[in-house]
Amino acid sequence: MESVHRALRVLEIINRFSGGGVSLTQVARETELPQLPLARVMEQLTRANLATAIGPGAFVAGTALLRAGTADADGRGQLHEALAWVRDAVGAAVYVGRYTDGEVSITQYADGPATPPVEEWVDFRAAAHASAVGKALLTQLDHDGRRDHLSRHGTVRFTSRTLTSHQALFHQLDAREPHQPLLDLQEYAPGTVCAAVPITSGPNAECLALSLPAPDPHRLRQAARILQSEAAAVLLALVMAGGAPSPPTRAGEPAGGASRP
Repeated sequence: MESVHRALRVLEIINRFSGGGVSLTQVARETELPQLPLARVMEQLTRANLATAIGPGAFVAGTALLRAGTADADGRGQLHEALAWVRDAVGAAVYVGRYTDGEVSITQYADGPATPPVEEWVDFRAAAHASAVGKALLTQLDHDGRRDHLSRHGTVRFTSRTLTSHQALFHQLDAREPHQPLLDLQEYAPGTVCAAVPITSGPNAECLALSLPAPDPHRLRQAARILQSEAAAVLLALVMAGGAPSPPTRAGEPAGGASRP
């Protein structure tokens, strides 16, 4: 959320100077951001078309920010673009998960011919204990909230790696280091590994996740690191979209990719 607050503050300044643009020096002066964090924010905003460079160290509002101010703006388009970018960056299907009304749901996803989604052979609502999405949402609940969810859905063993003990699962969630991704190492389905990072744009717990169809630990670790670094951009898009819509919405294909049903 700190990264998102920085980005929103920078956007407010850029929007205020939308007439003639604003220098990076002015933005740094008003936000008091150090050079490197500010450069990172500007890179994300420019890539997301929320800011546009008009010269060395000068910026104006980007097309996405201008659209956001119109009466018929649809923030879902910006969110789709952000997810498609993350999908291509991690080389895997990506998902936004949300915990609402006591249930796990996938509200947004982006896949493609080279990045197939995980096969939902068991309803994700019943697999929170075994999926990275579910774990990332459960870790944001308090103890009673977790117990309530598991008492309603149980902890079924899907593979030989599935944790079925409430105590072992809670220990895994609580022993996790801050900002460390939650993992599914073939616990939901054989041959599939997943990673998820908690993000929250509203009153409900949310997360950003990826799935890979091959259990390659090195590839998963690398993809999870990229997922973490891009989570703020997706969270910013969620904030601007006013939350993820339902039913699940699929982002567009990679450039030049074939459409899938």
